[in-house]
Amino acid sequence: MSDVRVRFAPSPTGFVHLGSLRTALYNYLFARHHNGTFILRIEDTDQARYTEGAVENLLTTLQWAGLDYDEGPEKNGSYGPYYQSQRRDIYNKYVDQLLTAGNAYRCFCSAERLQKIREAQIASKETPKYDGLCRNLSVQESEGRAANESFVVRLKIPESGETIVRDIIRGEVIFQNELIDDQVLIKSDGFPTYHLANVVDDHLMQISHVIRGEEWLLSMPKHILLYDYLGWEKPQFAHLPLLLNEDRSKLSKRQGDAAVEDYRKKGYLPQALINFVAMLGWNRGDDQEIFSIEELVESFSLERVSKAGAIFNREKLDWMNGIYLREIPEEEYVSYALAELKNAGLNTGNDAKNKLIVRAVRKSLSHLDEIKAKTALFYNDQITDYDDNAREWLKNNDSKIVFKAMADEIEKLPEIDLNSFKSVMANVQKNTGIKGKDLWMPVRAAMTGLTEGPELPLVIDILGKDKILKFLKQAMEL
Repeated sequence: MSDVRVRFAPSPTGFVHLGSLRTALYNYLFARHHNGTFILRIEDTDQARYTEGAVENLLTTLQWAGLDYDEGPEKNGSYGPYYQSQRRDIYNKYVDQLLTAGNAYRCFCSAERLQKIREAQIASKETPKYDGLCRNLSVQESEGRAANESFVVRLKIPESGETIVRDIIRGEVIFQNELIDDQVLIKSDGFPTYHLANVVDDHLMQISHVIRGEEWLLSMPKHILLYDYLGWEKPQFAHLPLLLNEDRSKLSKRQGDAAVEDYRKKGYLPQALINFVAMLGWNRGDDQEIFSIEELVESFSLERVSKAGAIFNREKLDWMNGIYLREIPEEEYVSYALAELKNAGLNTGNDAKNKLIVRAVRKSLSHLDEIKAKTALFYNDQITDYDDNAREWLKNNDSKIVFKAMADEIEKLPEIDLNSFKSVMANVQKNTGIKGKDLWMPVRAAMTGLTEGPELPLVIDILGKDKILKFLKQAMEL
């Protein structure tokens, strides 16, 4: 394959959507697979939708996810992204070329008139589009009015025929020109629209493959016409499937967490979220689901991307994140977990104890946000809640016998640790004749309020004698 150059070109309008992360990831993987170039371009020409802090959030998110870009304007010894708002003179040059060739025209219609046209077309069940009032103004009239009136510049769409889009993922897609609106290229504020700016920039930046979301497919005829009018070679296109909720509605913040920052705050690991997002619409053709970033780079191809919408399954993400939490180096896990303890206000300042605690709950976590709930028993002076299964075990007739025998054995000890706990339980079993689940499940219920969770010997070792006796007393009273 000839030189591969791709770009991720988000608009700074708020949080980074999971779909945007996937678009960035697929561009990154494609570039790295082909030893190509990955460019970051901020499409900030829509000043009305610009959100303060959105660019900074985007850059932080890409850094957190490990998606480093290769090219941009140099500043302070490093590359920054390209900003379209800083390239207006470039776009104006090509608009003038389109106007001169008669492939674009100035439109002087007011917003009120355009709204009335739209409402009438909708009422008549017609496709809403500009009615072409200014389409055939003479050059003299257009230039004369432009000196005194506000205007936009529109692309002149052929009134008949068809425009064919060739897409790597979707094959050949045909659009009827008569149904396509005369797209605005330059707004009344002088800023270009996305449609003009992205075509001009993709050409000037020598983008070889445009990889973006399915929602842009309907705009493709306008982009194809721009390439044709300007006499430019087209890049290859690949439109990615939508991300869907389990009810097959489009994934959006209104129906739950759709922003990358939501998952960062909940303690999902970047490598887990990247792995999960990579599988939303792509697979290698086998059953493997856990991939390192190196494996994703090696395996990725656009030909393996599906046309169908990808279902976002939160349970699968939790499963995958749990695997990463258990498999990352212990030092890395402890660092993440201690930071989360601090955020939850549970860090006691005793680092040795805190490390024991986060290690004890590691196997039960699906994401770090669970640490507060999972470790609470180690910081509280009593069990604050027992789940339903734990309560059933505490009602067992043998449970009180076990607790009494256990308390008697522990009272004899100066302190309790892993080894002495084994001796205590051996003596309880011998003295009561109770064994198996009838012995161990009530103890787990009394010590944790749960019937599943951290390994019981680790719990005992962390709790210590005084707290164990308190928990036994609480369980017997219950």
